[in-house]
Amino acid sequence: MKVLLVADIESKYYWDFFEKSKLEGIDLIISCGDLAPQYLSFLATYAKCPVLYVHGNHDACYEDTPPDGCICIDDDIYVHEGYRIMGLGGSMSYNFGSFQYTEKQMDYRIKKMWLKLRKNKGFDILVTHSPMRGYGDGDDLPHMGFECFKTLIDKYEPKYFMHGHVHMSYGRKFKRVYKYNNTTIVNGFERYILEI
Repeated sequence: MKVLLVADIESKYYWDFFEKSKLEGIDLIISCGDLAPQYLSFLATYAKCPVLYVHGNHDACYEDTPPDGCICIDDDIYVHEGYRIMGLGGSMSYNFGSFQYTEKQMDYRIKKMWLKLRKNKGFDILVTHSPMRGYGDGDDLPHMGFECFKTLIDKYEPKYFMHGHVHMSYGRKFKRVYKYNNTTIVNGFERYILEI
């Protein structure tokens, strides 16, 4: 399965210089947040596959203008071609904006999903906006990752953990793909194609 990850900035490769052939062979598109709803609607119009998304900390406009033709997987588990995909959008709370959570609030969201996790016997892919604490995150509060994601991954050992939020331009040592135990972590900043 070929997955297109998008996050944080609208890729000129797809939006400004679009050719339909660029989406051929893509089996699933996953947005890790902070993208214009019009961009996701555009991708959904031309892609021959589902477009899934979680909310980023800059996605307050989705409350009035959700992306057309796309599926929100926040606080849900979506199954595609046998892969169980769990979504938990948002970032660490730093100014009480939309889709911002304290560590305790994010942990509570995870606990509220116990029935879905039990029904699906876990999950294979975790999709979030923020990274996990200590793995690709920042030291500043807005870009700090969640400790509870580590607890969740330790318990269920998904094959993949996909996130956004941390940009290449932040001046840190940006890592696109890295490992945590048996889980492959991928930062979906702008665009990245992953073969699963």
